[in-house]
Amino acid sequence: MDLLDDPVPGSNTPEFSVSEIAGRVKKLIEGELGWVRIKGEVGRVVLARSGHLYFDLKDDRNVLSCMTWKGQVSDLGTMPEEGMEVVAEGRMTASGFQSKFSLNAQRIAIAGEGALMALLEKRKKALAAEGLFDEARKKPLPYLPEVIGVVTSLQGAVIRDILHRLRDRFPRKVLIWPVAVQGAACAPEVARAIAGFNALSPGGSMPRPDLIIVARGGGSVEDLWGFNEEAVARAAAASDIPLISAVGHETDTTLIDFASDQRAPAPTAAAEMAVPVRHELAAWVEQAGARMSTSVSGGMLARRQRLRDLARALPRPDALVEGPRQRLDVLGDRLGPALIAGVQRRRVRLSDVSGSLRPAVLTRQMRTERQRLTAMSDRLAPALSRIAARRREQLEARVSRFTPRLLAQDVDQAKVRFETICARLQATGTRQIERLRQRLDGMDRLRETLSYKATLARGYAVVRGAGQIVTTKAAAEAAPALEIEFSDGRLKLGGGQSVRKAKAKPPEQGSLF
Repeated sequence: MDLLDDPVPGSNTPEFSVSEIAGRVKKLIEGELGWVRIKGEVGRVVLARSGHLYFDLKDDRNVLSCMTWKGQVSDLGTMPEEGMEVVAEGRMTASGFQSKFSLNAQRIAIAGEGALMALLEKRKKALAAEGLFDEARKKPLPYLPEVIGVVTSLQGAVIRDILHRLRDRFPRKVLIWPVAVQGAACAPEVARAIAGFNALSPGGSMPRPDLIIVARGGGSVEDLWGFNEEAVARAAAASDIPLISAVGHETDTTLIDFASDQRAPAPTAAAEMAVPVRHELAAWVEQAGARMSTSVSGGMLARRQRLRDLARALPRPDALVEGPRQRLDVLGDRLGPALIAGVQRRRVRLSDVSGSLRPAVLTRQMRTERQRLTAMSDRLAPALSRIAARRREQLEARVSRFTPRLLAQDVDQAKVRFETICARLQATGTRQIERLRQRLDGMDRLRETLSYKATLARGYAVVRGAGQIVTTKAAAEAAPALEIEFSDGRLKLGGGQSVRKAKAKPPEQGSLF
């Protein structure tokens, strides 16, 4: 047995601390690579508050972190933007405390259009040629939707921001369809969510949204690439429910933004587009009601003033009936003498006619007329026989020319003409009777209007004494009896022979009291 143990293989390899090995790696990278030129597509770009610039260079397999210090930014030549294909020049370095290597880019030049941006532009042109982005097919957003569907991830601040903004502006029912907002599962899940909301039946157990919001926070082109897929754009364009896209920030643009009905620069802006401010809407309704009340009141005042102006242009009621009242007085005064004269003329004529109607005259005229009748009856029988024979011959000649069929046709035609004439006569008679009835009603209304009876209905009365109209107090005191006519009858005051005589005479038109 040896006095000393055999050494463990490799036990003479020197030991390094973490900081020592990190420093060795950093020196190795900086010494071996030194100044390099790297071509790639720009990914994430961040300009820190300190002024340092951080961005990624990538190809189809790997991503390289790059940074440019604050003092080097002004010498870059071209500021990197996402999607740009560039050539970056600088020194490779390593960060020991994170065990990462990166490029300290000091100059940047554009190398060509980025692969992702080129693919995006190609898809955009193809879908635009199909008409998916036309403004004519975009639907207007509902002013105040009852149910809002939100397609987004349950993790993150996006859904909380949307719910908070909806709660502040105008609380509505919200249906959330959770989806992946980046990665390979993003595009199919978002397309299925949009189609699923559209497949809900209105009035079903699960309410169908009136508006859809597709939302995601900001990120790089790779993070937002799921919303540039053709399936998502076609699902948004085919949605029957109005759709708002709120993907990324204001500077981020995806294909769903062109296919949606409305694009929001941020998720919170989508919530603001979805509903109005409740307090502002209530204030507007109150202002509109006040304006409507003011307008109605002003219109009523204007029409009331117009009515007053027109009323002043109308003549006085007394002036309208003054002429007819005078004519009625004149005709009333002439009516009594005219009736008496007419009766006298007819009495004289009756006396003249009755004087010639003596029995002897009537007997002589009856004898003469009887002789004439006897003579005419003797000639009537042969004349009637000849006329009957001649008419019989004419009838037989005409009957020979007629057949039952022709007679039936003539009867039918005559019946139709007769019915037509009867209908026309009936309609004409009905119209004439109606016109005459309307005219009679109008004349009756005019008679009632012009009659002194209408004046009695307004509270006046006619006073008669001894058959005469009493117009003064002295005449009333001198009359043995008075008769007062009201609208509903007559009242007698006093009694005597004069009252009975006055009752027997027809009433005369006179003054009204």
